[in-house]
Amino acid sequence: QRRGQALDFALGGAAAAGACVLTNPLEVVKTRMQLQGELRARGSYPRLYRNAFHALALIGREDGLLGLQKGLAAAILYQALMNGVRLGAYSWLEALGFTRDQGGRVSPGCSIAAGAAAGAMGAVVGSPAYLIKTRLQAQSAAVIAVGHQHNHQGVTTALLTIYRQEGILGLWRGVTGAVPRVMVGSAAQLATFDSAKQLVKDQQWFSSDSWLVGLAGGMMSSVAVVITMTPFDVISTRLYNQPVDEVGKGRLYKGFWDCLLKVSCKEGILGLYKGIGPGYFRLGPHTVFSLLFWDELKKLAYPDYRQKI
Repeated sequence: QRRGQALDFALGGAAAAGACVLTNPLEVVKTRMQLQGELRARGSYPRLYRNAFHALALIGREDGLLGLQKGLAAAILYQALMNGVRLGAYSWLEALGFTRDQGGRVSPGCSIAAGAAAGAMGAVVGSPAYLIKTRLQAQSAAVIAVGHQHNHQGVTTALLTIYRQEGILGLWRGVTGAVPRVMVGSAAQLATFDSAKQLVKDQQWFSSDSWLVGLAGGMMSSVAVVITMTPFDVISTRLYNQPVDEVGKGRLYKGFWDCLLKVSCKEGILGLYKGIGPGYFRLGPHTVFSLLFWDELKKLAYPDYRQKI
């Protein structure tokens, strides 16, 4: 039975948006820690956010509990757009057989290529929402502020302000960092998720249609994703949040490679791994929830999916 492409895209978006609601506070923490000490040598600036748990408490105290859900609407919009396209495109490629070898088994190489291609498409579509999400999550009380403060009042006003000041292309500012970020993360996530599910099924640890197969795959996948994606995540956050001049050009970075070189030189290689702690605590559950929800939604939507997995 040929699966509807539109439904595949909708299921992917719904799964990721649901996971986003649960993990957004850690996304706020990760964004703040990635902007902390921007272009400054280690030890030359006060560390307002010492670790993920300290940051959660500090933001809750200074910005209020609702401060931990800053940018939630934009984050849900981003997840629905980016992952709707990413997971939908991957599911479509999977249905066409591009992720399996001639024997019908999952091919890690083909899964990586399909995941990267699907991720690139999702990143381009979701980039404006990620831009706004990053800026809203960076905004805070002055006493704990890090990075540039754009002072947007919400998703709609941010969209209109950016459009008026920078034009339509301004809404895609930072996409050069978002595309490699999502390509690398998507390839690692989707390829390891499929391979892990195949391993679990081969070992017969659980019945083939059990939700535990998806859970095991998601947990294994999260480790690979956070290791490979964090440097791209830091660069992406910096490009999205940087201030711009009168003609819409970034004041700190010219683009992906310029940002990579400046962060590496001024903050050291470890600067590219800022926020990896909250990144994992956020990404682990998000990977598990989004891929598990996606797997379970496909079982509900497609009667023949249980036989195909």
